[in-house]
Amino acid sequence: MRKLLSRLFVLIAVVCALLSALIASVLLTPIGLERATVDFTITPGSSLRTAIREIAAAGVELDPWALVLLARLLGVEASIKAGSYEIARGVTQLQLLRKLTHGDFTQAELAFIEGWTFRQMRERLDAHPDLRHETTGIPEAEIMRLLGAPQVAAEGLFFPDTYLFAKRSSDVELLARAYRAMQRHLEREWSARAAALPYRDPYQALIMASIVEKETGREQDRSLVAAVFVNRLRQGMLLQTDPTVIYGLGENFDGNLRKSDLLADTPYNTYTRAGLPPTPIAMPGLASLRATLHPELSEALYFVARGDGTSHFSHTLPEHRQAVTRYQKGGKP
Repeated sequence: MRKLLSRLFVLIAVVCALLSALIASVLLTPIGLERATVDFTITPGSSLRTAIREIAAAGVELDPWALVLLARLLGVEASIKAGSYEIARGVTQLQLLRKLTHGDFTQAELAFIEGWTFRQMRERLDAHPDLRHETTGIPEAEIMRLLGAPQVAAEGLFFPDTYLFAKRSSDVELLARAYRAMQRHLEREWSARAAALPYRDPYQALIMASIVEKETGREQDRSLVAAVFVNRLRQGMLLQTDPTVIYGLGENFDGNLRKSDLLADTPYNTYTRAGLPPTPIAMPGLASLRATLHPELSEALYFVARGDGTSHFSHTLPEHRQAVTRYQKGGKP
């Protein structure tokens, strides 16, 4: 009986050793790939078995039973994360499983640029090959409803930045991140604003920041541009800023702003209407937000572009007219 038990024990040990060696060989041997690198996407809600089918369809030679067994042994069978992945030759099934459970995604990026309009944002979103396009062709109001901000105009409400995202992410998710980022920045800058500014609420400050963004890209001029507009609002003067007129013209603007355009009344024509326009006219960056809420201490009421990216600031109308003659009319009255 002892000999039989001893032989049985040895047999079991040998079988276990062989099984362990087989499993180790399967798990630690590099997976066969059809190409040097293979991209695949695990869709949201996928089980491990569904994920295995998606991976195999992308050109990866898997041993499904081994991957499922390993996942069960490690207790991660239900921990597969949806997203886009990339694997290269030499990867093992163990390494693949770690990628799937740690969410080691491949990432794409998209930059939203200061001064862009919402229309320009949508064009860039629609053209990006690595996004899942869920907003293409739907009305702006529906997009804002999806973001939890119904009945709010989209213009200016997204923070310009470079955003990284997993390939095949939804464009709604990306817009939501940019929307939340702008809300955070605006709330923080508004809470630290200078005293006695002529803005009722953060949204009015955002409108002004968008105008400052479009009026100058020069860091040193932003707070002075903001000061001019603050001084004009305090004195009840028209803002008379060309970028708002251009925005109001929309697709009718052909690149040449005419005197007739300045006289044509629209809700955005600050030559014909007092105060701020009804919405922002672009995405302001953080520098323009800060300049708007911390304007320079100045009594300037006018400014004119010098033609080299800088602006000349004036306190009186005669001084401003002289500057216009000098910088925009070549010195000719």
